[in-house]
Amino acid sequence: MTIPRTLPTTPLQAASRRKLSLGFVLLPHFTLVAFSTLIDILRLSADEGDRSRPERCSWSLLAPDLEPVTSSCGIQVMPWETFSDPTRFDYIVVVGGLLDREPYNSRTLAFMRETHSAGVRLIGICTGGIALAEAGLMRGRRCCVSWYHFTDLVARHDDVIPVADQLFVEDGPFITCAGGLASLDLGAWLIDRHLGPGHAQKSLHIMVTDRARPAAGAQPQPPSAGIVEDNRVRRAMLLIEQNLSTPQRVEKIAQTVGLSKRQLERVFRKLVGKSVQEYSRDLRVLYGRWLLANSPQTITEVATECGFSDVSHFNRLFRRSFGCSPSTMRRGDSQGSAQASEEWDSLRALAGSPDSQGNFHRYLNDEPAGVLGIDRFLSCERRPYAQ
Repeated sequence: MTIPRTLPTTPLQAASRRKLSLGFVLLPHFTLVAFSTLIDILRLSADEGDRSRPERCSWSLLAPDLEPVTSSCGIQVMPWETFSDPTRFDYIVVVGGLLDREPYNSRTLAFMRETHSAGVRLIGICTGGIALAEAGLMRGRRCCVSWYHFTDLVARHDDVIPVADQLFVEDGPFITCAGGLASLDLGAWLIDRHLGPGHAQKSLHIMVTDRARPAAGAQPQPPSAGIVEDNRVRRAMLLIEQNLSTPQRVEKIAQTVGLSKRQLERVFRKLVGKSVQEYSRDLRVLYGRWLLANSPQTITEVATECGFSDVSHFNRLFRRSFGCSPSTMRRGDSQGSAQASEEWDSLRALAGSPDSQGNFHRYLNDEPAGVLGIDRFLSCERRPYAQ
């Protein structure tokens, strides 16, 4: 098995290749899986077998004080030490999680800035990248977040370049990761970079997985994208969803995912059942439907936000998709709603169903039985596609 090397590496001194040291900063309500998968793959690569001896890798848990930090699932983790000299570590890893529960600790933000000033690299995992942006460190840089937190990043920091179609991204002295199980892929990449592929392979095998995904691997898509196996098509779909207000040209999307325009159009139509432009158009109309129901914007403003320069064009496409005009949909006319339900069946092929664990049930908002995928996604409280 080969560990993918998709990010550029820099020459490392022999001493740093023998030892990898990470300091973890757990933010309040951090996600436990993002933290535990990374620290466990480090533990397994640190020595021979599974003896947990920190011979090749070491780590510590840092915080502004020694009070326990509560994760998003309620489990508490005790810090080992308070903030001190960050140059003891190769990386400082900021693990985020739930947002808006409490403001960021000023001492934690100051420690991030101190770490950067000292020349130590920073890693943001889950919403840890948003915390780095909050510290003023990500201006003009790419920041990888989960597709679920894409709009959170955009709303808070319009000076950051959001990335939600990859697992993790390196931009200068910063590495940001979408979180979840992507932390495992990031951990394998770090171990491969510093200790060699053999140690990464050994750790992955003990964790009962046979390979790490590359940094540029596509994130699992939101419900709107359905189930598409081709990684390039999935990335293209995510790029379209991230740019509904300012639609990208097909040529640019194709270049980003490593295909020619003709190749992308061919494989996209084969797997999705429509062209790239048709898919983009349908999602933008769908976004308009959501805005009409959930915002006070005028129909002209909705059309503009959905990437239509001509409101009459938006009106025509809306009527063709839902069987009624935007104004009728906004009034909640029962006949128009019934017509919209019939027309909506043609778009449900994009949606897919919730998985066996019911992962999309949280998007339900007193919706009628049988509403699937994207209907659930669009009914959640957050704006799913803000730009």
